[in-house]
Amino acid sequence: MMPNDVDDVAAQRAMMMTAVRRFYLADESKVKIAADLGVSRFKVARLLEQARATGVVRIEIVGEEGVDPALSEQLRNALGLRNAIVLSPATGRSATELREAIGRLAAQDLARRLTTNDVLGLPWSRTVACMVAALQSLPKIPVVQLSGALNLTGVDSTPVDVVRDATRVSGGAAHLFYAPLVAADTDSASMLRRQPGVAAAFSHVPEVTVAVVGVGQWQPGESTIFDLADADEQCALSAAGAIGEISGGFIDADGAPVTSQLTGRIISINVPQLAAIPEVIGLVTGASRHFVVAAAVRAGLINSLVTDTSLAKALLAAY
Repeated sequence: MMPNDVDDVAAQRAMMMTAVRRFYLADESKVKIAADLGVSRFKVARLLEQARATGVVRIEIVGEEGVDPALSEQLRNALGLRNAIVLSPATGRSATELREAIGRLAAQDLARRLTTNDVLGLPWSRTVACMVAALQSLPKIPVVQLSGALNLTGVDSTPVDVVRDATRVSGGAAHLFYAPLVAADTDSASMLRRQPGVAAAFSHVPEVTVAVVGVGQWQPGESTIFDLADADEQCALSAAGAIGEISGGFIDADGAPVTSQLTGRIISINVPQLAAIPEVIGLVTGASRHFVVAAAVRAGLINSLVTDTSLAKALLAAY
């Protein structure tokens, strides 16, 4: 290559880099770039094409971070859901990291879909808490607390915190109360439900248009309430047909409510109240919970899902 050829190559590359920076970074038109460089706009178009062909410019079309769109659509159609979001698989995620990832997706979806006509209902669950922590924007809407608080080791947030944090983002009213999720006995639970703050918060439950809930399997380690109940209460609910719980409401394999002495101690919305909410979004992970989720969907207790690949595939295999 002769010296003049080297100079020409260097000049062409310099012109290409100038065109690339001005077109992609400064958002200038090809016509303006061409006029300033003293070349035709077709020359600028060829320089931009050359930059992409040689890897100087790399264009990536980015969808929702971490979402498997094909599996999401397949799950939505198969289960007849209003909406389904399936987290793309990723190796090495801990249970906490998985909940946080699901929470981020749910937060993004909620911010897009809620309007100023909605009222948001939130119980406490680890994944719901992760979603609220990830919220960056919401329309100005009220938020209603749907369940009492659990005293769990290693858990700092309560449903009061969850509701307050959500209303800090939305700027709407917070309808909250101070009470445990599981009272000492049925008499204590009845007394707590009659407390003005608790009664006032629950009076807003019929106004809720969208609720976000966790789903537990009625097994050790799969439901916080199961782990808090004594052996007799665990066995009584299992014998009555309970397979899982949603915000303290117990359901059987058909999604019908199951009651026992323990349910009288629960301070939370019940299954019929949950069924009356127009949209209930379940945040659930783990293939083992597929039959609980399927029962809840069939019964109309959950009509949108944010979940992981393992649970999505298990649900599809069961339908």
